[in-house]
Amino acid sequence: MNPSAAVSVKPPRITLARERASTVLDDIKPLLIAHYREIAHFQDIPLDPDYTRYLEMDLKGLLRIFTARDDTQLIGYAIYFVMPALHYRGSLQAFQDILFVHPSYRKGRSGIDLLQFSHVALSLEGVQVVRQHVKAAHNFGPLLERLGYELEDLIYTKRLD
Repeated sequence: MNPSAAVSVKPPRITLARERASTVLDDIKPLLIAHYREIAHFQDIPLDPDYTRYLEMDLKGLLRIFTARDDTQLIGYAIYFVMPALHYRGSLQAFQDILFVHPSYRKGRSGIDLLQFSHVALSLEGVQVVRQHVKAAHNFGPLLERLGYELEDLIYTKRLD
């Protein structure tokens, strides 16, 4: 190949951060649609997030949004509700709401790095337990187990209408 004809490809530069709902929700919305199309169990129930409540929860200190960006482009997010557990009032716990990494970034370390970044940040806040939910049809449990997670519960769903 002629060196002068070589194409320069910039490797991804993934930046991990904690962001506020008020500044990141507009960036999340397009990925959220792709996320819904990929994993929603009941595709006939329309996606209709209560963004106002997310903003309120963030203002009350109950929401954590961790992001992964390739330069400025959002490529993933891990969103948790953080509060003392209802059954263990003295234990601050994080409950995953949604976790998504764009499919084109799943082969590398982007998802692992996002999870590990969130673990460190949550731990520094005093969170004792992180709970991740995993869709049966999109099982990334083996990845979580490599990161030290244990299978705790199974959740079954029944459609009533």
